[in-house]
Amino acid sequence: MKELEFPFDSKTLLRKRKGLKKQLLADGSARIHKKIAVLGGSTTNDIISMMELFLLNNGIEPEFYQSEYNKFYEDAVFGNPELDSFAPDIIFIHTTSRNLTLLPESPAESPEDIQAKLEDQFGIFKQIWVSLMEKFSCPIIQNNFELPLFRRTGNYDGWGYSGTAAFINRLNVMFSDYARNNNSFYINDINYLSSVLGLTEWHDPEAWYLYKHAVRMSCIPDLAFSVASIIKSVYGKNKKVIDLDMDNTLWGGVIGDDGQEGIEIGPETAVGQSFSEFQQFLKGYKNYGVLLAVCSKNDEENALLGLEHPSSVLRKNDFVSIKANWDPKDRNIADSASELNLGIDSFVFVDDNPAEIAIVNGQLPQVSTVELTSVDQAMYCLSRGGYFEVTSVSADDLKRSEMYAANAQRAAQQKSFGSYTDYLLSLEMNAAITDFLPVYRQRITQLTNKSNQFNCTTRRFTESEIEEISNNDSYIRLCGQLSDKFGDNGIVSVVIGNISGDQLNIDLWLMSCRVLKRDMELAMLDELVRQAKERGVTRINGYYYKTAKNNMVSELYGSFGFELDEKCENGDSVWHLDINTYTNKNHVIKVKENCNE
Repeated sequence: MKELEFPFDSKTLLRKRKGLKKQLLADGSARIHKKIAVLGGSTTNDIISMMELFLLNNGIEPEFYQSEYNKFYEDAVFGNPELDSFAPDIIFIHTTSRNLTLLPESPAESPEDIQAKLEDQFGIFKQIWVSLMEKFSCPIIQNNFELPLFRRTGNYDGWGYSGTAAFINRLNVMFSDYARNNNSFYINDINYLSSVLGLTEWHDPEAWYLYKHAVRMSCIPDLAFSVASIIKSVYGKNKKVIDLDMDNTLWGGVIGDDGQEGIEIGPETAVGQSFSEFQQFLKGYKNYGVLLAVCSKNDEENALLGLEHPSSVLRKNDFVSIKANWDPKDRNIADSASELNLGIDSFVFVDDNPAEIAIVNGQLPQVSTVELTSVDQAMYCLSRGGYFEVTSVSADDLKRSEMYAANAQRAAQQKSFGSYTDYLLSLEMNAAITDFLPVYRQRITQLTNKSNQFNCTTRRFTESEIEEISNNDSYIRLCGQLSDKFGDNGIVSVVIGNISGDQLNIDLWLMSCRVLKRDMELAMLDELVRQAKERGVTRINGYYYKTAKNNMVSELYGSFGFELDEKCENGDSVWHLDINTYTNKNHVIKVKENCNE
C-alpha cells in the first residue's frame, strides 16, 4: 500500500488507520504471524496501532502484548504471567528520556558521582535486557534517548559533566556499545528521529501531562515506522535492489543529446558535485550488500559511455543488471528480477520522470518507487524509507554484488553448452558442508529469515535459537558453501533435522535462489543421509508447508526419491525416505571432506 511507504502523510494515517487496517487484512496477502511485546514507559496504544499498519504492509501480521503504563521494568525483571504465556517472538522497549531516573541534579555533584549515576542508570536497563533474554531468547528492540527540549545552562548542557544532554549522549553511547556486542539486540534511534523531525515537534509537554504521551501525536507514525523497519529486517523483509534511471538521475543532462563531455558529473559544477555525491551514496549501499541495477531508456552504448565518464563514481561492474533500451521500464524491471532470481517486491526504482514512476506504480505495485526531484531529496527518501534497514552484516553481505555478477557470467557460459550436465561440470564446483560453526551463525540466521522460495517449511530462527540448536546433540545440522571458477557463493543452503529414535524429522530445508539448478541440494542430501546413517537413523521424514512463495519446492522431496505419505487440502505434504539402500545423487560437485575440522 503506497500510502504506508515513506514519505507518508502522518495526519492522514492517524485519521484513517482503522480503514487502512481493514483494507490490508482484506487484500489476500500471505503474511507471517509474529507476537510482539511492547513494554512502555509511556502510553503506547497509538504506537501499536501504527506499527500494526506498517507491519501488515510488509508481510507481517502482528499480535501484541502491551504492558501497563510504565511497568516495563516490573514486567521484565519480576515477570508477568500474561507476558510469560504470551511468549513473544520479539520485544520492543519503548522508553524515552522521560523514564530516566538518575539524571544529574546539581553542578555540585562530582564527576565521580555523575559517572556512578550513569553506570547505575545503564545497569537498570541492562538488568531488563538480560532478564528478558534469559526468559524469552528473542530479539529485543530498545529505544535510545532523545535530548531534552529545555537547557538550563545553554550550550554547557551538551558538554559539561553535569549537563543533562551530555549525560544522555554518554548513555546512548553505552547503549550502542551493548548492541554491538550482543546478538539479537537492536537500537531504535529516537535520538536521530527526534533530531530529524525537530525537538520542538517531537516534545509535547501538554500531551505528557494529560495523556502520558512521551511523543507528540504527529510524530508517532514516524516512530512506529522506524520500529517496524527493524522488525521487518529481522524477519528478512528488506528490499534487495536499487534500480536506477540514468539521465538526470545518475548524472545531469541527457547523454544521447549532450554526449559524454556534456553531462554534469564531478567537481566542476554545483550540479555535477551533487550527482557525484549521489553516486557515492549509492556505492555505499552496494558496500552493504544492496544490489544496484540500471533501468534506462537509452542506447546501451550511450549508457555505458556515461558510466565511463572520468568523474563517474559508479562503473559498469558496480551493477548486477543493466537494462538500457527502449522497452517499457516495468518490463525491464520484471526481466531483471527474473534474471536475478528475485521477487519483484525486492526492487526500489528511482527515476526523475514522474510519468515513468506512475507507470511502474500502476504495472508493478510491489515495486517501491522514489521520484528524484533533487539529489538530496532522493538520498533522504532512500535513507528514511526503511528499505534496507541493517540489523546484521555478514561476510556474504559484503560480497553480494560480486556473487550476482558472477551468476551473470555463469548464465552467459551456459548458452555455449548443449548438455546441461556438461555445463555444470564446466563450472568446476566445490562445496564445503559443515555443522553450524560459530563463524557462520549470523549468515545461517539471515538465510532462515530471508529465504522464501526454496524453503520447505519457512521456519524462522533467531541467532540465539540457532545457537541453542548448535549445542543440542539431538539435531543434525548442515550448512553448505558453494564455490566455482567464477567465485565463491558463500553459505547458500541450510538443513536442520531432529532425531527421534531411528527417524530424522527435517525441520528446515532451504537454499539461496542464486544457486538454483546447480545440484547443491543433492550434495546436501548425500551428506544428510551419510550423517543420519552414522547416527542410527533408518528413515528421514520431510515436510512441505505451502506458502505464497515456495511452490518451487512443493515436489522437492519427490524429486529426491521420497515417498508421499500425506497431502493436505491446503497444499501441505508429508514425505519419507528409507535410507538403508540410498545411493549418492550428486555427480557434479566436489565436496570437501572433514570440513568441521
